[in-house]
Amino acid sequence: MNNIERLLAIEGIKTTKARYFRCLDTKDLAGYASVFAPDAVMDMRGESRDGEGLVSGAGNIASFVLGSVSGLSTVHHGHMPEIEFSSDTSASVIWAMEDKLWKVDDAAAVVPFSTLHGYGHYHETYVRIEDQWLIRTITLMRLRVDIS
Repeated sequence: MNNIERLLAIEGIKTTKARYFRCLDTKDLAGYASVFAPDAVMDMRGESRDGEGLVSGAGNIASFVLGSVSGLSTVHHGHMPEIEFSSDTSASVIWAMEDKLWKVDDAAAVVPFSTLHGYGHYHETYVRIEDQWLIRTITLMRLRVDIS
């Protein structure tokens, strides 16, 4: 990969992650599913009270995550990506993240808080499929969570 190809790949990865956050916060199921590779795996077991949260497949991941934020208003931000390429078609990325969640519908939200403000890092791998960078694996590791 030459320098121009590397810069284009970095921008492609950033665009995918921006779409991830926008589609999550706007509850766009199809758009959210589109950022994942077909064989993607999400490991959110560290975020779960019951140890659940290992999900495979783009559609399953989208349904799981958007179901988890039902009844919530959310704002997610990703910052300062650390991108390392292992080949022309694969990369590992760590994103600093911050999110805020507010319960807006008591009947739909099954969370033990009114508001949550979280900080941490996403650890991800990406794969390039047909000139699009997609998330293949994703794990959220929180550093701090403030709830009320």
